[in-house]
Amino acid sequence: MNISEEIIEHIAHLSRLEFVGEDKNAIKTDLEKIIGFMGKLNELNTDNVEPLIFMSDELNRLREDVPSISITHEEALRNAPKKDSDYFRIPKVLEK
Repeated sequence: MNISEEIIEHIAHLSRLEFVGEDKNAIKTDLEKIIGFMGKLNELNTDNVEPLIFMSDELNRLREDVPSISITHEEALRNAPKKDSDYFRIPKVLEK
């Protein structure tokens, strides 16, 4: 497949990128190589190959969700640069 200037510009617009000069030629060359590689894959005989649905036959091994205290309130506030009794103090981020 031949990659035209319009295709490069369309891809650049969709990806919010800008290709100029030598960069545009490099992208064109790379896209042609990628499409050529996909053409090679189409030459493979896949008649007896089942589609890959899952990457692994493994099942999720989930642990039981047991609540526990890993750090106390006082320990968390101990390293705070600014604190106010029970709370972290942070700079104001919202304006009224």
